[in-house]
Amino acid sequence: MKGIIVINAFLKPEQSVRQAERLKQEFNKRNVEIEIVSDGFVRTGIFGGKVFSSFKSVDFAVYLDKDKFLSAEMESSGIRLFNRHFAIRVCDDKGETYLALVKNGIPVPDTIFAPLCYGGGKIREKVLDDIAEKLSLPLVVKESYGSMGKGVYLAETKKDLFSISEKLVATPHMYQKYIGYKRGVDVRIIVIGGKYFAAMTRKNENDFRSNVAQGGTVKGITPSAEFIAVAENCARSLGLDYCGVDILFGENDSPIVCEVNSNAFFEGMEKATGKNVAKAYVDYIIGEMNK
Repeated sequence: MKGIIVINAFLKPEQSVRQAERLKQEFNKRNVEIEIVSDGFVRTGIFGGKVFSSFKSVDFAVYLDKDKFLSAEMESSGIRLFNRHFAIRVCDDKGETYLALVKNGIPVPDTIFAPLCYGGGKIREKVLDDIAEKLSLPLVVKESYGSMGKGVYLAETKKDLFSISEKLVATPHMYQKYIGYKRGVDVRIIVIGGKYFAAMTRKNENDFRSNVAQGGTVKGITPSAEFIAVAENCARSLGLDYCGVDILFGENDSPIVCEVNSNAFFEGMEKATGKNVAKAYVDYIIGEMNK
């Protein structure tokens, strides 16, 4: 059995490499041949009416990236991806994520998708007034693509809302109800093979975003059965082999899904919980490949 680990060459390269190396260590313990490959050195495209790629033929790939074109080409060539192309694509676009989750009865924040504009131009005041009335201020403005809390803004006033909306006029984004029952706090749950494996709280005293990249701190926990059920449902609904589900605290501590990450970093989770996420994921992959 031979596999590769595909990492993103540009997004947090040091952290991506550490994650890949942890997985490689566990694969090596099981005598699985594995190579770490940067997506920046793998080319895919169409020539002469045929799809081509520069990657070597392998049995499987651990896909720690969000390049939907590369994942589609690799999967169409018969390589088993962990995660699969569909799950990678849907999780990359937060709008697609919410639409897929709500179809399966999973609680998400009330959301209004921004009209897509090409080029400049003023967002009509009436549209934003309507959004502010429906969602109430403060509200969250969130870019459709982004990681680690980037592209997420809190509009506390109408002036903020207009300013942020003008900045994002040509960028796919959405407006969401602000879930502020526990400001700057959420739960990250790792799900492997559709089953809960580990969890931690993330807390930021200085920002409404709990992400570690934005200054949040973490602590290992055992979440409630309700939170676990929601996280597992997210994984099943999106067809994810592995994911990190970020859940906010709603009224009476009810779970509300903030985001689902198809290639969630697990370094912090391993430190916070003492659980070997890499081993569990590798065990699952080998089990799937041996079926």
